[in-house]
Amino acid sequence: MPATPSPVDLSSLPLLEEVIARHGLRTKKSLGQHFLCDLNLTRIIAESAGDLSGHTVFEIGPGPGGLTRALVESDAAHVVGIEKDARCLAALAEIAKLSHNKLEVVPGDALEIDLTKLGKNPRAVVANLPYNIGTELLVRWLQQMPAFTGLTLMFQTEVADRIAAEPGSKAYGRLSVIAQHCCLVESMLDIPPEAFTPPPKVNSTVIHLVPRPDRPQDVQLKVLERVTAAAFGQRRKMLRQSLKVIGGEALLAKASIDPTLRAENLSLGDFESLTRCLQG
Repeated sequence: MPATPSPVDLSSLPLLEEVIARHGLRTKKSLGQHFLCDLNLTRIIAESAGDLSGHTVFEIGPGPGGLTRALVESDAAHVVGIEKDARCLAALAEIAKLSHNKLEVVPGDALEIDLTKLGKNPRAVVANLPYNIGTELLVRWLQQMPAFTGLTLMFQTEVADRIAAEPGSKAYGRLSVIAQHCCLVESMLDIPPEAFTPPPKVNSTVIHLVPRPDRPQDVQLKVLERVTAAAFGQRRKMLRQSLKVIGGEALLAKASIDPTLRAENLSLGDFESLTRCLQG
């Protein structure tokens, strides 16, 4: 077992509002930035990730470092903050200086960085994701899910609802199926707009995803993505029409699925059955 790191005391750091003002960190819409300044909330988010002892924990877009402080003070062995905005690096360096080498700041674009090549196992992600790239990052990490013990992520509530949605609901779609094929999904807490600087126009939700223990190994994720893309690409049409491009009624018959149903009526197991049949 990795040694438990020495406790880190960041109490000497100024309030986040002071950090933002001192470093001139006006949020950039182009980067999807909304800074969470309530340190009680950032601590709750870090705790919702569960036991991080011995982990390399990745944070995407730490900004002025609100959540970063909570992660550095947690039992994580190593915290890696990936920050695209060079203006935030000086503020994060102040945390790193007090972290006993626990915090590593990596300048760069998270879309261009493979987290599985950084740090040591076990790995986890805990992040208030930039709204404009959150879904793209999630889909990438789902493809690498065996490399992580968990993902604790904040999204717009609308996106979080889609990830956790059940069949038959309006939110149920391609992202629901892919995420739930790979993971067990749990909504942890809702965060109102006024908790952020500046306040977004939407509510936010933290969700926790862990690798699904009974994930069927005979279902290829790339093929499942193809099936869901066809099914939900024309979600108002019956499956016999929407799935024509990948086999239509013949594929549905092979999977014993009623061709008059629509994509939103199918369970995760149904989509996995369709995928097996398409692979076959």
